Amino acid sequence: MTHTSPGYSVTLRVGLDRGKRTATDLASAVAATGATVTALDVTESTPEGLVVDVTCDTADEDHAARIRESLVAAGGYDVRKVSDRTFLMHLGGKLSVEPKVELRTRDDLSRAYTPGVARVCLAIAANKDDARRLTVKRNTVAVVTDGTAVLGLGDIGPEAALPVMEGKAALFKQFANVDAWPVCLDTKDTEEIISIVKALAPVYGGVNLEDIAAPRCFEIERRLRDELDIPVFHDDQHGTAIVVLAALINALRVVEKKIEDVRIVISGVGAAGHAIIQLLSAQGASDIVAAGRSGAIHSGETYHDEHRQWIAENTNPRSLTGSLSEVLADADVFIGVSGPNILGEQDIAKMADGAIVFALANPDPEVPPAEAAKHAAVVATGRSDFPNQINNVLAFPGLFRGLLDASANQISTELLVAAARAIADSVTADELNASYIVPSVFDSHVAPAVAEAVRHTVEQQRS
Repeated sequence: MTHTSPGYSVTLRVGLDRGKRTATDLASAVAATGATVTALDVTESTPEGLVVDVTCDTADEDHAARIRESLVAAGGYDVRKVSDRTFLMHLGGKLSVEPKVELRTRDDLSRAYTPGVARVCLAIAANKDDARRLTVKRNTVAVVTDGTAVLGLGDIGPEAALPVMEGKAALFKQFANVDAWPVCLDTKDTEEIISIVKALAPVYGGVNLEDIAAPRCFEIERRLRDELDIPVFHDDQHGTAIVVLAALINALRVVEKKIEDVRIVISGVGAAGHAIIQLLSAQGASDIVAAGRSGAIHSGETYHDEHRQWIAENTNPRSLTGSLSEVLADADVFIGVSGPNILGEQDIAKMADGAIVFALANPDPEVPPAEAAKHAAVVATGRSDFPNQINNVLAFPGLFRGLLDASANQISTELLVAAARAIADSVTADELNASYIVPSVFDSHVAPAVAEAVRHTVEQQRS
């Protein structure tokens, strides 16, 4: 069966000769190609025939061409245009800047700009902290990338990364009313990136690092956290870790296990895997085994990468060696932040009773969810078309809302745990079940709950 997605939605404008083909015929013909028809609109009706827009979800970029070919071969269909709805959404970009004040008179202009604005400038010059109160800084986040680790696409450059950063900024605004702006840098030099972000910092109340390849991302985040007086957050690391912890808290509630008692295997030792290990450890997990391409990371080896060396020294208490499949035997939890289809049904069958599987590689998980569900009690993915989507959008909007509202200047592990607990607790006891361990990304209660938890944690740390 063809698996379709709204990410490959298209609209075909098709002419139908009256008496030869009907709109129902058209819908059936499109569906017969494996597409999922989502809308059928008659845009023109004349004695000679109809013009119909048929909208459908397809499986990939080539599927639309196959639909066109099928209709032409069937006869009676005049395919006039095929529009890719994803590309249409991106025409001209997804963001705009709109003033918060109206400038209708000379008086308005004199206060918003010269001469009145000079008084505000002098006030900030006398006290730089007033920039948070009197400028966009109080509600603005920079979404910074160098385009080297974009989605699952890899190093595609800053221009190609821009649509993703625009989308991130749109999510900030939609879910937490945070004004965010893409900052896509045409450099891969660590020192240059750090220097540029520091130079831009006066405009922003926070920095969200995004899609920067490991291991450079670790150094960039560490240095910027040390050298800036605003919070710096690497979403690929800590955003992922927050939502994974939130999902695990609830999954463990479903299977009635405790985090300090379970055996956890993590596939992937890059930015996300490293941060997940740190946060789960902070929450009490004591038996974690991390596996890279060459197998389990363990203290019996020396690693040239300082982050892998840290993992070797702080995980795998039983010094397990071997492949991912081998160390997965009898594990309670599998968390994948690596690559597609590296495990099969037989691997999940070897796990402990009441197993939890988080296969988060996108777009194709580490193990097909349907196969994992045959043996695991709880299955989650990073996809929106399966239950239990572990999505960073549950974390970063509310997190930054809380950081900005609290005028925070740093991010602690306690704050990340508080955010995770707020997400987990957004699922009530009545709602919680194996197919619902994290709230919907569209749940309007989540971002405020996370923001409140973050504000409260910041205030506690200050007192």
